[in-house]
Amino acid sequence: MASSLTCAGVIWALLSFLCAATSCVGFFMPYWLWGSQLGKPVSFGTFRRCSYPVHDESRQMMVMVEECGRYASFQGIPSAEWRICTIVTGLGCGLLLLVALTALMGCCVSELISRTVGRVAGGIQFLGGLLIGAGCALYPLGWDSEEVRQTCGYISGQFDLGKCEIGWAYYCTGAGAAAAILLCTWLACFSGKKQKQYPY
Repeated sequence: MASSLTCAGVIWALLSFLCAATSCVGFFMPYWLWGSQLGKPVSFGTFRRCSYPVHDESRQMMVMVEECGRYASFQGIPSAEWRICTIVTGLGCGLLLLVALTALMGCCVSELISRTVGRVAGGIQFLGGLLIGAGCALYPLGWDSEEVRQTCGYISGQFDLGKCEIGWAYYCTGAGAAAAILLCTWLACFSGKKQKQYPY
C-alpha cells in the first residue's frame, strides 16, 4: 500500500489519533470534578454525573443513588457555562477526531495528503485544540451552581473548588488538546509528500 505521508507524517498521524482519543475519552467521562454528598463520592463531567440524591419515600429521607448517567435533558445540565462548555468541547473533539482519522487514512492511501492538505489539517487541529481549551477554561465558571455547591460543602464558587477537587478526566481532555496544539499542528506542516507534477 502506498502512503501519502512522510516519516514525520506517520508520527503526526499516530500522535493525532492519540491526542484525539485522549481528549474524547476525557470529555465523555464524568470525572472532571470530585466531591462527596451524604457520605458518598460524587463526580461531575460537563454533561454527565455519578451519584445523585433522590428522596426515599419509605424512609422519608434523601439517599444517594450510586450510578453514572447523562442529564435527562440539555437544559438539565446545572449551569449555562457547562452547557456552552459541552458544545464547545464536543465540537473541538469532533474536529480532532476528523483530522486524526483522515491522517490515519493517509498512511494507506497514496496522494490523499499533500503538503497543502497537511497544513490545512494542522490548522483544523489548532482550532479543535483551542475549542477544547476554551471549554476547559469555561468549566470552572459553573462551580457556583447549586448541584456543585451541595457536593462541595456550599463553599464553592466560580474558580473556587471548596471541598471538591479536579478529576483526572479534566486533565486528560486538556492534555490531549495541548498536545494537538503544540505538537500535531507543527508536525502537520511536514506530513504530506510533495505532489508529483504531471506533464499535460
